[in-house]
Amino acid sequence: YNQSMNTVLFQECVRFNRLVFVLHSTLGVLKKAIKGEVVMSGELEGVFNAIQDNKIPPLWMKKSYPSLKGLGGYVDDLIKRLGFLQKWFDDGVPATFWLPGFFFPQAFLTGVMQNHARKQGLEIDKLDWDFEVVPHIKPEEANDPPDSGTVVYGLYLQGAGFDNERKVVVESKPKEDFQPFPAMFLKPCFGTEAPWLSNPEATYMCPVYRTTDRRGILMTTGHSTNYVMPWYIPIDNSHRSQHWVKRGTAMFCSLPY
Repeated sequence: YNQSMNTVLFQECVRFNRLVFVLHSTLGVLKKAIKGEVVMSGELEGVFNAIQDNKIPPLWMKKSYPSLKGLGGYVDDLIKRLGFLQKWFDDGVPATFWLPGFFFPQAFLTGVMQNHARKQGLEIDKLDWDFEVVPHIKPEEANDPPDSGTVVYGLYLQGAGFDNERKVVVESKPKEDFQPFPAMFLKPCFGTEAPWLSNPEATYMCPVYRTTDRRGILMTTGHSTNYVMPWYIPIDNSHRSQHWVKRGTAMFCSLPY
């Protein structure tokens, strides 16, 4: 009850196991169909054609997380995600979390909020997020998780750059479309006490998406299939937040390559 991350891990394993089962079963049957041992159905032919074109088969996407990658990049990404979950299962709750590794990142963020609400005896619907960029934290070297909240990493920033020294959003470098964003400390707080509310002109409400598609479908849970949440990040005082809106500045969990 006091550790919502156990539920999050279980749900993630269920989702990934369903996906892996579809991959294994379709590839096994496709191998037999190529040999002529079974009939090549329309769905199997779609899988075969997609593999030839280095695309993700539509049959897989029905059980998959959203991805715009080619087939090779998708398989590499899937292996990394499974490795992330396996390490979590073997070694316990990690000190930092690779946010792009989640099948459903909104559930993970809700779990973090639930942990804080239960620990402090608060109502979860009155909580919001406090954001702190922590470029000094090296995710692979971190050993101690924060007492409250979580540290996430692995996102990419488009339409702007980030100055790790001053911890503010700046103009992106020439010919640099996406920039790896440093680790972010997400800490639950009372909605009325969120620091970004006191000085909204000093922050930019940066949308976070799962893919670079920048659009999604509203699910029955009330969440989007692509949009995750807004991150309020500090900006340089030489520009107002509207400047970054016109730039189309956003963050993404996954790139199309």
